[in-house]
Amino acid sequence: MRIRRRLSAAALAVGLVWLAGCAPEASDSGPQVVVTTNILGDVVQHVAGDEATVTTLMRPNADPHAFEISAQEAALLENADLIVSNGLGLEEGLQQHLDRAIAARAPSFVAGDHIDVLDYASADAGGAPDPHFWTDPARMIDVVDALEASLGAVPGVDAAAVGANAAAYRDELAGLDREMTASFERIPPQRRALVTNHHVFGYLADRFGFRIIGAIVPGGTTLASPSAADLRELTGAIEEAGVPTIFAESSQPDRLVRVLADEAGVQVDVVELFTESLTAPGEGADSYLSMMRANTERISTGLAP
Repeated sequence: MRIRRRLSAAALAVGLVWLAGCAPEASDSGPQVVVTTNILGDVVQHVAGDEATVTTLMRPNADPHAFEISAQEAALLENADLIVSNGLGLEEGLQQHLDRAIAARAPSFVAGDHIDVLDYASADAGGAPDPHFWTDPARMIDVVDALEASLGAVPGVDAAAVGANAAAYRDELAGLDREMTASFERIPPQRRALVTNHHVFGYLADRFGFRIIGAIVPGGTTLASPSAADLRELTGAIEEAGVPTIFAESSQPDRLVRVLADEAGVQVDVVELFTESLTAPGEGADSYLSMMRANTERISTGLAP
């Protein structure tokens, strides 16, 4: 079997540079908004604009299920004018700090509370809610709608300015949705089958008519490990579906993906996607919009005839 690797060296680099607005200390002036994940951090920055200082806790190329924060960053949470989190069980390593800050009456916006939630397709997840809603730009519009109101209510924030920022960003999200629809139309329905190393595409599949063949890591967390039986079952599903490409996430090592490709015994590509974290600037996915456009192009190229 031959595996053609399409992983860029830049995307594999572990960046130590934080995104703009990700400094560990917040300014003393103006409203302070602290965001857990860097995907939401980028969205919040667009909507807040100059109306608040936005601090993002999760560094580029990190795993949102596993990243942790310092005591100094935990203090930022408790003193924030608004905490923005993903919710739905995503921030597993951070949840205790979020719970403590909310118990201390820090204002909180949980993005997962404002979308039509899907459960994981995997039976291993036990019907748990899927937190990866950002793979559907239409649901991100719902998040922006709700975020506009929460940011506009923060003392010291100009609600009209936030409203204008939100309207402009909604237009960009609507354009992204149209681009993704047009690109995925290049893929015949029978080839819209996704295999990755973690269950992250449920919302994309729901929005754009894909089938989830399976994921190498069972359940809904990157912290689990597949058994030999899991890999054999997924190998059989890949062979039956004739999947030409397996997708690996940029925030995780792709060793298991390559092992599965070897086990499948067929010619299959391994293509890297940016799914759970933005990258540092210059590494291919330093904004939500650029991440989604890069993924759309790679999925379309990997699955189209």
